[in-house]
Amino acid sequence: MHSRPAVSPDLPFARELTPPRSGPSWVRIFFGGLALWVATVVVTFVTGNPNLVPTIILVGSFLVPVTFVTFAFRRADEVITAQRIFTAFVYGGVLGVLGASLLESALLTHMSSWGYLAIGAIEEGVKLAVLWLLARRLPWYGARDGMVLGAAVGFGFAAFESAGYAFNALFTSSGLSLLDLVETEALRAVLAPVGHGLWTALLGGVLFATAARTRPGHLTTGHLNTGHLTTGHLNTGRPRLRPSRALLGWYAMVVLLHALWDASQTVAVWLTLILTGTPSQWLAIVRLGELRGVTQTQVHLFTGMSWGLLALDGLAGLALLLARWARLGRQPSIVY
Repeated sequence: MHSRPAVSPDLPFARELTPPRSGPSWVRIFFGGLALWVATVVVTFVTGNPNLVPTIILVGSFLVPVTFVTFAFRRADEVITAQRIFTAFVYGGVLGVLGASLLESALLTHMSSWGYLAIGAIEEGVKLAVLWLLARRLPWYGARDGMVLGAAVGFGFAAFESAGYAFNALFTSSGLSLLDLVETEALRAVLAPVGHGLWTALLGGVLFATAARTRPGHLTTGHLNTGHLTTGHLNTGRPRLRPSRALLGWYAMVVLLHALWDASQTVAVWLTLILTGTPSQWLAIVRLGELRGVTQTQVHLFTGMSWGLLALDGLAGLALLLARWARLGRQPSIVY
């Protein structure tokens, strides 16, 4: 068994570490919600009842984000309460999509080669601003808590965004398509764990880590030795969320991950053409600005490359998150 490290009594503001908290099982939430979503889809296909479409959209869009937020919640300190998680998920999601929509419509009047970077910068900036707004009055800050609360904001954004994509997929040139709706929700559910929630979790960890270094009673030098804090001195500055070079660097990294994610299909098209494009296809692109005579081989290659690029991007983000989480460890919190 692992015992909790004791905190030196010489630190008046120190509090003992807390073990992982109890809470709802994310496994039960996922499989229970999945069963409800599948049942709703089947009943809708059988009965053709359009009143069930909103249920499909809501359950399908929120299932994976809620599951992962529940999983993360059990790994935060008690300062990250269920109410704060709920607020971050709902307010972060709604304010995030509203802010991103307003800024993108105002600043991106036409799509260019830099458009993916601009979209990434806007959406990640809005989510970071919402996270700061919601967390600015916390009594103390820990990097892992920032990752958990950041994940709640990011997954809230992903849930509401997915609901919008699912709603749009319902409308096709040949009428309403329930199949397109279901396919869109399934695809976005599979991709959700390595998207918005992951990116905002990275930023939240850096934001809270910066604040933690200025909190009263924080040990600025020293180390853990046999489970106790030893040498060091206390920083009596007021804990506050503030920008830093580290935050700016991680923001740039997250924007790049976001941009590459959004550009995966465009990159896959060009890679496919470079590898298999014919002279007539290149001529049509130069003269007409369109691709003609696409072969089945090219379609399969494009699909594989598109999914491969998404997988590489997602794995890179996940590796960064896991490395940060493992390196941070469960630090002792300092009460303000």
